[in-house]
Amino acid sequence: MDISTISDIDKYLLLSLNGSESLFWDGCMKVYTSMLIWLPLALMLVYVLVKNNNMKDFLLLLLMVVAVVGLTDIISSGICKPSFERWRPTRDPVLMYMIDIVSGTRGKDFGFTSSHAANSFGIAMFVILLIKNRILTISLLLWASMNAFTRIYLGVHYPGDIVAGTIIGVTVGVLMYALYRFIKKRQGRGNTRDWISEKYTKSGYLISDVYLLLLTMYATFALIPVISFLTFAV
Repeated sequence: MDISTISDIDKYLLLSLNGSESLFWDGCMKVYTSMLIWLPLALMLVYVLVKNNNMKDFLLLLLMVVAVVGLTDIISSGICKPSFERWRPTRDPVLMYMIDIVSGTRGKDFGFTSSHAANSFGIAMFVILLIKNRILTISLLLWASMNAFTRIYLGVHYPGDIVAGTIIGVTVGVLMYALYRFIKKRQGRGNTRDWISEKYTKSGYLISDVYLLLLTMYATFALIPVISFLTFAV
């Protein structure tokens, strides 16, 4: 399969998934993709990390999370976008008139790769490996996948941009978790707990705290359509 065929498939998928005739769904995607709506989830994650780690480990984890976001953004926005110079669909001189522009959202000129996908999957993968809870794993993958999909819906990324961003995010998340484990082993603290009961995850995080994280996530999921209805559909 040559590049031209892949590009045609990418455009076809974009046109199939981009936008809708619903102001409500337009609003949902617009709200979901914003960073502000996920601030409570980020704060809850910080709370869980503080409560389940000593201060030294927490600071190391905070540094790792910042590094995940920084590296995914550097690779995606700092290296890939200016190197490949692939127009966003909303900026492509040919395609921009064929797609739905939702609420004036166009983004900057170039879109390969998706920073949203890279950041979301990078954070998700790091937290998945760190906490090791099945329900949280599924939920975080859902959260990251939906965040990535909104970029296609809004027309600011091709599916190929999302796939490439996802690969970057997963890779960075795994590597930074491996670095975190390496640092802890060098410090002689390979595992912060000597026992794990039914109250803890496999990595020693309180299940009750994981539920708080999940509650915050799903409460935000439920809040998004309400905000969309009040802001865009009314």
